[in-house]
This record gives sequence, structure tokens and C-alpha cells, in this order.
Amino acid sequence: PWPPAEWVIQPPRWVIWWRRSLPDPALWGTHEFHPNKAAMKSHTEELWFDVPTRRAFINVTPQVEDLVQASGVQEGLCLVNAMHITASVFINDDESGLHEDYERWLEELAPHEPIEHYQHNNTGEDNADAHLKRQVMGREVVVAITKGRLHFGPWEQIFYGEFDGRRRKRLLVKIIGE
Repeated sequence: PWPPAEWVIQPPRWVIWWRRSLPDPALWGTHEFHPNKAAMKSHTEELWFDVPTRRAFINVTPQVEDLVQASGVQEGLCLVNAMHITASVFINDDESGLHEDYERWLEELAPHEPIEHYQHNNTGEDNADAHLKRQVMGREVVVAITKGRLHFGPWEQIFYGEFDGRRRKRLLVKIIGE
């Protein structure tokens, strides 16, 4: 046989022992490979809204907290994402005066009327302002989960911002962690 046996270098005993002590490669990335580590979990839900008005701010924190509890995740992240281009998700204080300020400020930045002011509305739509308001307020938030709860700063709450309501829309909640 080639090469001759005397030419083959055998690895030291410790290398042979070390190779045998490695976990089966089929287990890499699994809970069995890391027995002291909790398994990664993932939970996905959609929240649906029928807002009867053109604009509204809805506190979704209680629903998201319920989903975190249902997921069983103790340490991880929670993504809350608006699934429509005229809606938003943001974090702020749940204070009615602040919501009125947002409403006034956003309307000053991107007034709904005159509708003819926007090129987008030449397509038969009347919601160009809603697209602009969404850009300002943001598409999603990510909140840390610590000890099974959303890890907020003082007064922080999660809001769904609707800028072109009067039809059914949804929000994605994706929770990952251990």
C-alpha cells in the first residue's frame, strides 16, 4: 500500500483523545451541544386594527406584554413592526397632551390638504401625507426582554400610529430569545 506504513505519522495520544471528546458535528448548534444553555425560542403574532378615523395613536403595550408572556422568552428581543406604509410604531409617553402635540406637529409637517399639493395623490390616492408622516414616526421598534418582561425606561410605552385609517391593518410582533 502507498504510502508505506513507516511513512505515516500517527498523531499523539492527546490529539486522538481530544478528537474523540468533541461532540458529534450533527449536534452543533443544538441544545444538546450546549446542555447548560436554554434553547432559542421564537414567537410570531399579528395584531389587527380597524381604526375608524384617518389618524390615531393606539397604545399596544398591554397586547405586546401578553405576547411576551405567552412566548415563554425570558431573555431576548421583541420586534414590533407596522405592516403598512401609512402606519407607524414608536415608543413614547402615554400622555394625551403629547398625542395632541404629535397630531398638530405632523399635520404642520405634512398637511393632508390641499390634496393636489402631492404628486402621489395624482394616482387617485389621497394619502400622500400619511406616507410622509410614517417616515417621520418610524416603521418599527425593538425592545429588550429581561426576566420575561419588556425592559422599558421610565414612562416608555409602545404605540401604533395610524395615518390613513378606515380600513383593516396589521402589526407584526416577533419575539426571539431564550
